[in-house]
Amino acid sequence: MTLGTHKRRTRVTAACATAACATALLAGAATLTAPADAAPKAAAAPQQAAATTASAAAACGDGSYQAEAVLNGSTWTARRGSSVVYTGSDMRAAMQAAVNSLTAGRTSKERVVVRGSGSISAGSRVSLPSYTVLDVCDTINVTGSGSGDQAPVYARGVRDIEVQHLKLTGTPLYGVFMRNVQNVVLGQIDMRLSRGLGVRIDNRGNTSQWTKNVRIDNVYVSGASSHAVETYGVDGLTIGTVTARDVGESGLLLNQTINATVTKVDANNAGAGTGYAAFRMANRNGRVGSGYPTNIRVGEVIARGGGRGVFCVSESGGAVIDRVTLSNTGNNSILIENCYNVNVAAQSGSVTGGGEIRLAARSEFANNDNITVQNLTVTNSAITENPCGTNTTFRNNRLVDSRQNIC
Repeated sequence: MTLGTHKRRTRVTAACATAACATALLAGAATLTAPADAAPKAAAAPQQAAATTASAAAACGDGSYQAEAVLNGSTWTARRGSSVVYTGSDMRAAMQAAVNSLTAGRTSKERVVVRGSGSISAGSRVSLPSYTVLDVCDTINVTGSGSGDQAPVYARGVRDIEVQHLKLTGTPLYGVFMRNVQNVVLGQIDMRLSRGLGVRIDNRGNTSQWTKNVRIDNVYVSGASSHAVETYGVDGLTIGTVTARDVGESGLLLNQTINATVTKVDANNAGAGTGYAAFRMANRNGRVGSGYPTNIRVGEVIARGGGRGVFCVSESGGAVIDRVTLSNTGNNSILIENCYNVNVAAQSGSVTGGGEIRLAARSEFANNDNITVQNLTVTNSAITENPCGTNTTFRNNRLVDSRQNIC
């Protein structure tokens, strides 16, 4: 059994000295300057904050709305006030008609409520324009196949949109797909799938512009063949809980995302037989300008089985993970590869069985720098560092029937 500190050429960096400070940072109280090619990070608009509060407090469908789509027997009817804008058997058409009936050119949010369960083709989508709130109170079953960026809930190049409740089953390409958007709120999202990716939010339509100010309250995804939640090119991300069950790849994957706060990632059997992880950072995630100041804050990562537990790769970093509970992962419980300024288990953690904790590097990127692995109880596993990184700290790790091979 080993308990102690192993520190090598460790430089002093700014950090919280008190629990209150750490709590404030996790809550997003700290502000960080965005890269020069990103617009300054703005506070959420009052209407966005109000809508978020409503989605968290109200039952689905409660409160005022401007349009609705309602199923009666086998017939969908969409109406705005007393005006019927669609009637027929097509759930997607009814939802889109209700959305399209909202005030043209609006600059404040209007809300659509959907009541009734039905099916939507995987090769189609419901598109949300700016200043739209969607509240789906029953289940959308996605059927068939399709290609491209199709999703039952889709948005591109718009702002100030909200999905308060959404339940999905079936075979979507994406459950929610949003590209180059601003001021987004996803409330209570439940996806029990047999294919596809759960939530994808990115900026890949125009990579010169960040997708900005995204909030995800609670997402449950099971059975997806890809990730439960994935972001790419997002500045300003707040996530409550991502719950992933038996997904094919990652529970939460952050690519090139900055200024992010995540409360919890809870994954069972995420990425089994792959190199994906319950929580993965890749593609310069956390890089602000040319550096890696701490701007990715994760409260807790839980991984049971699956592929990896925590995986940082491809010049990512600027991250603090407060707590980890990782057990019986099929691949590395933790893999940190070519990452910079990463602190794992800043408060506490455990690794039980499964693959080893590994610090590694590929030759095409600079080696690890300023990595801290601490406060772990490691049982029936190992800690390995190869090759030696720069400014690596192993501190207060307790080894139980485990080995350690570090520089």
